[in-house]
Amino acid sequence: MTGLDVREVSKMYKKKTALSSLSFQANRGECIVLCGGNGAGKSTLLSILAGILPPTDGTVTLHGVSLRMNRKQYISHIGYMPDEFHAPPMMTVWEFLSFYASLRKVTREQVEETLRDIGLEAQKKEWIKYLSKGMRQRLLFGQALLGNPALLLLDEPTNGLDPFWIDRFIDILKQRKNEGTIIIFSTHMMDVAADIGDIIVFMKNGAIVHRIETAACGSKEQTVLQLLALHRQ
Repeated sequence: MTGLDVREVSKMYKKKTALSSLSFQANRGECIVLCGGNGAGKSTLLSILAGILPPTDGTVTLHGVSLRMNRKQYISHIGYMPDEFHAPPMMTVWEFLSFYASLRKVTREQVEETLRDIGLEAQKKEWIKYLSKGMRQRLLFGQALLGNPALLLLDEPTNGLDPFWIDRFIDILKQRKNEGTIIIFSTHMMDVAADIGDIIVFMKNGAIVHRIETAACGSKEQTVLQLLALHRQ
């Protein structure tokens, strides 16, 4: 059964087309990676799927729940990580996660578990303004994981992460995939896309211009080569 169904989704800003009639589906436990240059429409698509930006046309449903008809129920199943961090600088790591946990009715124990997953147990009483970029990125990732959402939407989640935490990020997403979570994320890192993506879509000017099924590529290396060739076009 299809978990996420995106049909003919478009976004217009006056006379500018940001997204042009995008359609795709994702099943439980499937990961779709969005690739493409700056301005391709990746962030716009993720914002629409997260219920933040309304589409001009088209429909989005998650496990039968319509974004347009029942937005509140739809977004209750979403975990979203934007590409920019916004939080009061005097808020602590624990306060930040606890705020999102309260919105999603997540227990204290689950917050503690998330802190361990993102490696910020020792920093839980620190103010956010003192965190490094990589730590802030991990914190933002952690809030998206809270409540075990049915759909994870991540905008450039590996920005600012060192190699160890990129590997840890991949491990966490693979675990969530095994648990049935649908994952959609954008990245410029071809090796990350090839490592975890089941389907990689290459976007340009608000449209999907190429679609790669990684299982058909034969290897991670072949997938990366295909993506590099697309970037050079």
